[in-house]
Amino acid sequence: MAISYPEAPDEDADLSEINTTPLVDVMLVLLIIFLITIPVINTSVAVRLPRQASSLQQSQPETVLISVDAAGAIYWFDARLADAQSLADKLNQIAPRTPQPEVHIRGDARADFEAVARVLAAAQQAGIARIGFVTEAPEHGH
Repeated sequence: MAISYPEAPDEDADLSEINTTPLVDVMLVLLIIFLITIPVINTSVAVRLPRQASSLQQSQPETVLISVDAAGAIYWFDARLADAQSLADKLNQIAPRTPQPEVHIRGDARADFEAVARVLAAAQQAGIARIGFVTEAPEHGH
């Protein structure tokens, strides 16, 4: 009794295919590197601004930037504020300065108007004379 083995497949056919595993490994490593470094580069509060045509205005060094994100959280520049009282305290600190700083409000388009209105009311109660809203230019064709 002889044992017969099936014919071995042609080994040259296996070697002619490109092995993409190293390419995928390199791409995954690059993706992880980009995912780690992008938040370090962009430290600003992410808000989607409403689109409105406006004149271009340069921010002055004494401009205070207050952001309201989609959930209604309030940020003083990039630092999240705990509550409305801490916002009022900070606004009361800058109100007596001469010249008085401008307050620019960056309200997320998805945020409730109430959250933005609270910031506006707090600025008015503190006696801030110059308050502005930051918007993005509308897309062409709309």
